Amino acid sequence: MTKYNSIGKLVATFGVGGELVLRHELGKKTSLKGLETIFIEDKKDEMLPYFIEATRVKSEQEIFLKLENINTKEAAQKLTQKQIWLEEQAFHQYAGKSAPISLLGFHIIDNGTDIGEILEVIEQPHQVLARIDLDGKEALIPIHQETLLKMDKKKKQIEVDLPDGLLDIFR
Repeated sequence: MTKYNSIGKLVATFGVGGELVLRHELGKKTSLKGLETIFIEDKKDEMLPYFIEATRVKSEQEIFLKLENINTKEAAQKLTQKQIWLEEQAFHQYAGKSAPISLLGFHIIDNGTDIGEILEVIEQPHQVLARIDLDGKEALIPIHQETLLKMDKKKKQIEVDLPDGLLDIFR
């Protein structure tokens, strides 16, 4: 089964020709040059491919995106506020190495125990929250200077020292 990672969402239309503005969390300025396909989740776990006609950089976190067969402002408007996904291989190619979003797929280790894989990264002003599945329930784990002990990119592991009782809140 193909694995997908969310990179951001379509936040607005631009002009009358069907161009869209993609706000991304890739951690670096990019035009997604060479990328042919993005995916939008139509129904739960059902990704629809959209083929890219053209892209250009708008700012550090935004890209103008022109998709095939989306030729009017009205057609583009229907896609605004939709999450954009890339296949895992393409995601790793375009995500900045130091961007918090690049932690997707890493496992969080607390006191030598693997507590789960990072499914989503939520950036906040003073910390990053990692969403994991903890015993079948959603848990948000803070990752910041005080909790982060070590990061092993080869093993895809993040060692943390979580405050006592934090995980009990989610169980």
